Amino acid sequence: MPTLSDTSPPPTRRGARLLRNPIVRIVLALFSIAIPFAIVATPFNLFVTDRALRAVGALLLTAVVLLAYRGYVQVVEKRAVAELSGKQAIPEVLSGLALGALLFCATIGILAALGVYQVTGINGWKSMLEGVAGFILFGVLEEVIMRGIVFRIIEQALGSWIALGISAVIFGALHLLNLGATLANAAAITVEGGVLLAAAYMLTRRLWLCIGLHIAWNFTQGGIFSVAVSGGSSEGLLQARMVGPDWLTGGRFGAEASVVAWVICAAAGITLLVLAVRKGRVVRPSWSERPLRAKQAGA
Repeated sequence: MPTLSDTSPPPTRRGARLLRNPIVRIVLALFSIAIPFAIVATPFNLFVTDRALRAVGALLLTAVVLLAYRGYVQVVEKRAVAELSGKQAIPEVLSGLALGALLFCATIGILAALGVYQVTGINGWKSMLEGVAGFILFGVLEEVIMRGIVFRIIEQALGSWIALGISAVIFGALHLLNLGATLANAAAITVEGGVLLAAAYMLTRRLWLCIGLHIAWNFTQGGIFSVAVSGGSSEGLLQARMVGPDWLTGGRFGAEASVVAWVICAAAGITLLVLAVRKGRVVRPSWSERPLRAKQAGA
């Protein structure tokens, strides 16, 4: 008579089955990034006060995030890291930077035309450039986590549309931790960031477009127009003030919580989703009878 150990699946088989669980993979991927990030970030946070060195530290952490993610994919998922393919990195990052800047400039332009955003002076180029490294770090970190890990892994199991909804809600909810955040702010970020950035990933099947878009959106807000970025005060190129009701100004959270930003980013997100559908980049749930796998990027 076979014993329990005789009938138990081999450890390697059990491990492979465990790694097919999306929650397990997400947690493992997050730890794969969090541990090296903490190891490098801790000494900078504790001992470095010089702004130039902290900027270098932010760029170093950006590299750590990308390398840690690449290492996770290669070691655990055992595949090429197509979403960080170098061939399209520069053009897609530049396209994302242009799109992100355009979207926020359109937002602030409408607010200025309505008399909501008012320029009162100029801080200078130094103020604009001081936060660049930080905007790069958080743009890369948030996109790797939210689109590279959360959205991508959920999508493989539940399909593009469910993954889009879940990841967008998580992205918006996380912003409730920011200063001055409200449920209305989180709802705005759910659409502006969660939907728009996931759509950018779906369209290209790479992280570069959404990374560029994320960096430019935040930099344009804080680095140029001196608008609060997700509740954090900013001092950029221009001195300015916001005048009007919170639904227009975004309140303490910043202009990205304005109804104007919501409409503009919702329109951009829908446009990218339509393009992704037309290119066959939508993944159906794993239980679908006839799963439609996303075409290879660039096809």
